[in-house]
Amino acid sequence: MKRTIIGLAAATALAGTALTGAAQAQNSVTFGHTLSSQSHYGVGAQAFIETLAEVSGGAWTATEAPAGQLGGERDMIEGLQIGSLDLLLTSTGPLGNFVPEVYALDLPFLFRDYDHARTTLDGEIGQELLESIGAHNLVGLAWSENGFRHVTNSVRPVTSPDDLDGLKLRTMENRVHMAAFAEMGAAPTPMAFPELFSALQQGVVDGQENPITVIKASNFWEVQDYVSLTGHVYSPAVLLVSPLVWDGLSDEEQGWFREAAAASVAATRAEVNRLEEAGVALLRENGMEVITDIDKAPFRALAEAAYSVYTDQYGTEMVERIIAVE
Repeated sequence: MKRTIIGLAAATALAGTALTGAAQAQNSVTFGHTLSSQSHYGVGAQAFIETLAEVSGGAWTATEAPAGQLGGERDMIEGLQIGSLDLLLTSTGPLGNFVPEVYALDLPFLFRDYDHARTTLDGEIGQELLESIGAHNLVGLAWSENGFRHVTNSVRPVTSPDDLDGLKLRTMENRVHMAAFAEMGAAPTPMAFPELFSALQQGVVDGQENPITVIKASNFWEVQDYVSLTGHVYSPAVLLVSPLVWDGLSDEEQGWFREAAAASVAATRAEVNRLEEAGVALLRENGMEVITDIDKAPFRALAEAAYSVYTDQYGTEMVERIIAVE
């Protein structure tokens, strides 16, 4: 966090002269994420930036650092902890390495649809998980969104688990995701997101899995031929702030940050909705074969074995509570 003084306050003090409209201290924070500034993350970042400036009367400003300029998501989470980064919009994939409780959200085929996921995260369960984040030298401001994840690759259409057999799929650095794809027959290959496009281009991996929002934002149609709408995992995102920033804020300033976070979430979800409606057509227009006729039951039967990554440590209560949300 950088603090600078604007206006003529210093000169005024030296001259001992009172000026009308005393200058204010202006505080600046950096907002990092891994996607392009035109992505749903970029939309969310701009909503945060505009709202923070508005509600603070210009006392606080924020600058977007998109497209992994400051590293992969794991790198940036570590940056929050040591204070080299102020704000981060990240998927939950690598967050589980720091806050294992959030692995519950990454269990395959857990959420029925968007309403189920958003109601869960906006309610009591979501608040409890944000508080869990606070116990790990991070501050969780709000739950945002990526969307339901789908498989892309350049080898063959995927309509059943048999089609995943032997495919080298990039996954996030997330034990639940890796276990699920191993159970379904793929060869999960974790790597940081900024490395993914070139890895696909060079054939280091055959495919990857992400929501339509990310597939579109990353132009994966340039290096992938097939997208199978498996919807195997709902992918939340979370807006995090460095505790070094948060602990230095007054109650009023914390309120401003929360308002900006709420605006960011609303804008990001609206963009996800828009891209979900238009995205499939866009992928087809850009040459991808979109496989929609998929029986998810065989995928689910195999992937649910990965639940033990979470339930062996934390039990089944949280999973049961999420399933019960209406």
